Amino acid sequence: MRLVQVAQHADDLERAAGFYTALLGTDATAVFDPPGLLFFDLDGVRLLLDRNAPTALLYLHVDDVAAVLERIGDRAEVVSPPHVIFTHEDDTIGPAGHDEWQAFVKDSEGNTVGLISFRPVAA
Repeated sequence: MRLVQVAQHADDLERAAGFYTALLGTDATAVFDPPGLLFFDLDGVRLLLDRNAPTALLYLHVDDVAAVLERIGDRAEVVSPPHVIFTHEDDTIGPAGHDEWQAFVKDSEGNTVGLISFRPVAA
């Protein structure tokens, strides 16, 4: 079994498309309006932005949290700046020997999105 799709609420599909295109660094894969559906591909998992979907808390893996925040600039309100949340001593939920960095932003539709990156623990 694998995750196929995650839905997130979006009132304004055009505005959401601009935000997620900047955040993800890729264009939408499909738009169906009506009924008001916008899709992005997240490495084989569909991100559906939908006027009728509830709000979800998405955590997205990025190469560098700080670089992504710089790239999206004023498009997002930073709720929590980049910080180390956990150091992985083994591979149970992340790569061993890495710090897990997280930041949280509000997207263009008011949803909270978590950004996660992993960096080797400094020696």
